[in-house]
Amino acid sequence: MDCCTPRLSVPSHPRPGALASAAGGSHSIEQRSIPAGVFSMGDAHGDGKRADGERPVHLVELAAFSIDATSVTNADFARFVDATGYRTEAETFGFSAVFHLVVAAREEDVTGRAAATPWWVAIRGADWRHPGGPDSDIADRRDHPVVHVSWNDAQAYCQWAGRRLPTEAEWECASRGGLDKARYPWGDTLLASNGAWQTNVWQGTFPTLNTKDDGWLTTAPVRTYQRNGFGLWQTVGNVWEWCEDVFNPHAYRRRAASKQPVFNPRESTGTSSRVLRGGSYLCHDSYCNRYRNAARSSNTPDSSMGNAGFRTVGL
Repeated sequence: MDCCTPRLSVPSHPRPGALASAAGGSHSIEQRSIPAGVFSMGDAHGDGKRADGERPVHLVELAAFSIDATSVTNADFARFVDATGYRTEAETFGFSAVFHLVVAAREEDVTGRAAATPWWVAIRGADWRHPGGPDSDIADRRDHPVVHVSWNDAQAYCQWAGRRLPTEAEWECASRGGLDKARYPWGDTLLASNGAWQTNVWQGTFPTLNTKDDGWLTTAPVRTYQRNGFGLWQTVGNVWEWCEDVFNPHAYRRRAASKQPVFNPRESTGTSSRVLRGGSYLCHDSYCNRYRNAARSSNTPDSSMGNAGFRTVGL
């Protein structure tokens, strides 16, 4: 967990979300093929925080795989819910984490704040259909990424759709778009040559003023900005994306010691948290520069928040 991904206390014995029906759901997101090969995984520029474990850079080998061109959208997730009756963990817990500037709720619906990150507010009634709280909806956000979904919720969607979450290595390779060791999916420079923003992150003074120079206060439609070299939209910025792996800050050192490419590593030990990748609309250089290909974060698998979603890969 870090300032980008809040952890709020949940009931001691929460009810899990309802189990999804058997696989075979309608997953209609455009697919992009990632070729087999070896890539350099990790932070080649020294941009990351040591505690995140982004270094050392090490070689990883992957088989070919297919991945969603976009994050799963509100419309995509609605089809899953309509087909299965699934209730997310935010709905069963009764609250989720909302950024303070976009709260759409009555004062009595504010149930607390994250101690270390007070800009995150626990709002009763915040969930994927009500991203700002009970007084908000997604009527004009069907093509935006679904948020307020936990790692467990993403797994339930995958079970229904006959999909899975990407491993952390698969996610990073796909995000790089064939640009080995680059900071971003498009290269090493944050802004385009004309000064335009190339991803949805925070502009202004965090956490009080967002000038919206990129056009967005929170999420943007999933097909905003430009595709990377593999045809993926917005792998960095917009929303964090859940990966399959358990978060282990020491994993890269262990892999690099072998001196040989590691085949599609998938961490299963280390912490109780799961990996999040890509940064979000709240990232800003003053406190979080995790809108990079190599950047890592994590949260517990039952956590949900207004800046995290997911994309899937084929089985």
